Amino acid sequence: MGWKSVVKTLSVVFAFIGLGFSLSSGIVFAAQPNQLDEEKAVPLGITVILERVYLDGEISEEQVEETVRSLEDLWLRYDGWQFISMNEDTVVFKQNVDDISPLLKANGYFGITEDGVLTIFNGRPDESRIIQSFFQIDVGKLESRKRLQLIKGIPIKTKDQYEKVIEAFKPYTSEEMQKN
Repeated sequence: MGWKSVVKTLSVVFAFIGLGFSLSSGIVFAAQPNQLDEEKAVPLGITVILERVYLDGEISEEQVEETVRSLEDLWLRYDGWQFISMNEDTVVFKQNVDDISPLLKANGYFGITEDGVLTIFNGRPDESRIIQSFFQIDVGKLESRKRLQLIKGIPIKTKDQYEKVIEAFKPYTSEEMQKN
């Protein structure tokens, strides 16, 4: 369903909700049946939740309080976002971000688990939690320098570096993984 269809549908829903329905935030959307144009509508206070999904799988969530006269205004404000859900006082939008997350930039390290899986850790591999796992590496094929890099941890600061490290270790994927 396109955003214009969603706007029309939700505008009708809000029109019915507005006929005396009080939102849990305490704001009433008071549109009368014959007064549904924007100029006559009372502003609606609504919570907007913005979910950002990053390449590394991390999801951030931001909550914004908005005051709008119509749902179309809201949809136009968040034009580059995907509509996810809505209830009487909250709208959720999602956006896929073509970058690594701020968490990865601040504290992400590529490393290898004890069983040889290329992994991203929150902090150095020897002391931290796993953020994302990729593929099994045939450790026997690795040069000692590369193995040592993974044991110590390779810091991740940019999307480009993230992609280059993954590509650099793909040739070392274990035989079992290549068959699957």
